[in-house]
Order: sequence, then C-alpha cells, then structure tokens
Amino acid sequence: MKGAIVLLAVLLVASAASILIGEVPLGLGDLWQGLIGGGGPGALTVRVIRAPRAAVALGAGAALGLSGAAFQTLLRNPLAAPDLLGFTSGAGLAILLSLTLGLTLPLPLVGAAGGLATAVLVAVLAHRRGRGLVPITVILVGIGTGFTISAVGTLLMTRLPGAEAAEAQRWLTGSLAARDWGQAMQVWCVGGGLAALLALQGRALDLLSLGDDLAAGLGLRVGRARLGVAATGVGLAAAGVAVAGPVPFVALMAGPLGARLTGARGVRGRLMAAAGAGAAVTLLADLASRVALPGIQLPIGVLTGVLGAPYLLWRLSREMEKGEL
Repeated sequence: MKGAIVLLAVLLVASAASILIGEVPLGLGDLWQGLIGGGGPGALTVRVIRAPRAAVALGAGAALGLSGAAFQTLLRNPLAAPDLLGFTSGAGLAILLSLTLGLTLPLPLVGAAGGLATAVLVAVLAHRRGRGLVPITVILVGIGTGFTISAVGTLLMTRLPGAEAAEAQRWLTGSLAARDWGQAMQVWCVGGGLAALLALQGRALDLLSLGDDLAAGLGLRVGRARLGVAATGVGLAAAGVAVAGPVPFVALMAGPLGARLTGARGVRGRLMAAAGAGAAVTLLADLASRVALPGIQLPIGVLTGVLGAPYLLWRLSREMEKGEL
C-alpha cells in the first residue's frame, strides 16, 4: 500500500512538473488558471500545449507498461516486452505506411493490425515442431524481426521528401511534440477499454503464470487464453505507438519497476503497478527531453533509450547467470 502511494505521488508531482517546466516557466497560478479555464498566456500554454502533451504521455506510458507486463507474465520472462518482441516496430511501420500513403484509417487500428501481423510472423518463425513456442526462442526471433522491420522503415523513409522524412524519423524514434486533446482522448479511450479487457483476463494470466500444464489441469483453455492475452497486449502497444511512436524500453522496464516500487505480488496488482510505472517513466523522460538541452527538444525515445539500454544489458546478464540464455 505504501509503495502504491509513493508511485501515485510520483505521478502527481511529475504531471505538475511537466506542465510548469519548459522554455517558458509557469507558476502555480498559471496552472490553476489553466485548470479552471481562466485566461492569459500562461493558461493558454497549459491548456493547449503542455497539458495535452502530459495527458498523452501518461496514457501512452500506461498502455505500453500494461502491454509489457502482460507479455512478461504470459511468457514468464522479464525480457518478453512488445518492443523487444518486435511488435511495436511492426505497429510503427504499419502507421508509417498509412501516413505515407495518405490513408485516413484510425491509427490505433492500423497499428494493431501491424502489431498482430508481426506477432503472427514471430510465432510462425519461432515455432518448433514438438516443442511449440519456447519463450527465449520467441524473444530472440522477435529481436531479429524488430531489427528487420526497423530497416524496412528506414528504407521507406528514403522515398519521402526531406521534411517528411525528418518528421518520420523523429516519430519513429518516439516523440510527443505537438500533441493535442484529441490524441489524448484517443489513447485514454482505446487504452482504457483494452486495460479493462486485460483485467477481465486476470484469472487466465494468474493460471498461465503457473505453467501451461498446471493451467490446463485447472480447467483453463490454454491456447485460447494465450491468444486473447497476446491480442490484448498487442492492442495496448499499438494504442501507445499510435500517439507517441514506438518509444523503446518503456514496456520492458515498467513491469519490474512497478513491482519493485509497490511490492505487488498478484497479477492484477503487478499490472496496475506496471501501468503507473510506465506512465511515470514516459512523463519524466518527456520532461527531461524538453529541458536537457536548452533550445532543443529531443525525441522522447532518445531519453528512454539512454535509460533502457543499461537496464537491458543488466537484465541480459542476470538471465545468463540463471542459464536462461
């Protein structure tokens, strides 16, 4: 309980800091005016520029954190996150194709289609006759698939005009620049619906965390449950990617960080903690990306990459020590 309060406090402080801190610093009075609909340039900055960006960061981070925790529980491996499995890359490539071709399809739907197509490809490539899907094989195949998809995206950008290619590169790195309330509503509505669906699958995740044989012995239809959780996890990742781009490492770090901060043990508790931690990491990384270099706004993916790469190396070393790699 104490850990959950700490995480909630971090989210509240980070939200306020994200709105108040920037090239034009604001005071608490501006924040209050913005929240109650008052006038003035400070209130306008709060309502139009910074508050929507903070809302998108919170929603996208929570969606990515939930997706990561779902796959880590499903595959019983801390490396099983949608960014390492290539699913966010697939969602990002599908959205980039949609934007390049000028299609007007809903971006979360396009991203989900790309993520699901990537998931199917990874499952087909990783499947071994007589052994099924071995988690570490799925992860390694997913990493290779993700690199391949990223290369395709880079090739696609060479076909774009200079300005569009630069914007596409910024988006593929992960960016929250120029976000509005429509995008905030999009990620909160889609992500909220999928989060509720994932909560309904909590019992299935509880049983799957015990192993397939024991879960089947307790009456769970393992294949159907795995498919449902995987589809929901891909949808959550796509919801985050649609508004923030394929931000790296948030999904990977959120689950373990949330569990460590809150001490959550049950599956539902760990999922909630992962959502909170993912939102906090994304919001703080976005704030750092705006203030790290005066006059320059870095893509958020640069900051999460700086944070996530050492974590990934540490996690790989731990898995090797345990003989999992």
